Amino acid sequence: MDIIDATILGIIQGLTEFLPVSSSGHLELGKAILGDNSIPEESLLFTVVLHFATALSTIVVFRKDVLDIIKGCLKFKWNEDLQFVAKIAVSMIPAVVIGFTYESQFAELFGGNIKLVGFMLIITALLLYLADKAKNTDKKVSFSNAFVIGVSQAIAMLPGISRSGATISTSVLLGNDKTKAARFSFLMVVPLIFGKIAKDIMSGDISTESQNFTTLSIGFIAAFIAGLFACTWMIALVKKSKLSYFAIYCVIVGLIAIAVSFLN
Repeated sequence: MDIIDATILGIIQGLTEFLPVSSSGHLELGKAILGDNSIPEESLLFTVVLHFATALSTIVVFRKDVLDIIKGCLKFKWNEDLQFVAKIAVSMIPAVVIGFTYESQFAELFGGNIKLVGFMLIITALLLYLADKAKNTDKKVSFSNAFVIGVSQAIAMLPGISRSGATISTSVLLGNDKTKAARFSFLMVVPLIFGKIAKDIMSGDISTESQNFTTLSIGFIAAFIAGLFACTWMIALVKKSKLSYFAIYCVIVGLIAIAVSFLN
């Protein structure tokens, strides 16, 4: 993998982690287009670095919210901030259970299966279209909502299902405020990303030998900067009910991916 490939994949990860078009699906498509021949350990390390970059960009964008939540939790009272953290914990349950139970099965789906990616992108498009048509409210995410949104996050492990698209759409369809839905969606994934990174590192599956740290750094920077832009932009788009544009995009890319899979 050279610097140009690392930059392209970093930008793809940074944009698609927040924009509702599936980062995992686009990374699979990007690797297929660029002809990524990395050995599994190198590819896994690069993916981990990109996810770490987008997690940091989330914290930067929501730095005020994160600091307020930390301060609120340090009061050791069952206040709104501690409840928010508890809801995040509840939302993590489905992804953790399903992720640990079916990790090997999900891993098998990330092998250039662009036909699956295509069909899942069309499902993402349907979710975005339905969410865009929902009326806005001032309702906050409840504990039961958090669990259901967590189920959507677990399903989004499939390449082609947008995590942000699935979780925001689910939250909005449950009747929650669109801005609050986006905030919850972006913050709920941060502990999962750090947890997954810690697990990958401790498992010993990641090899740092013979790594090109220049390409890793370039990928990290590209993903971080693209993530800052995409996260900020996505919040505004959800607020203005502009998700249908991404639904159209997902349908087009999904159909192209399906068509290409049949030609190969």
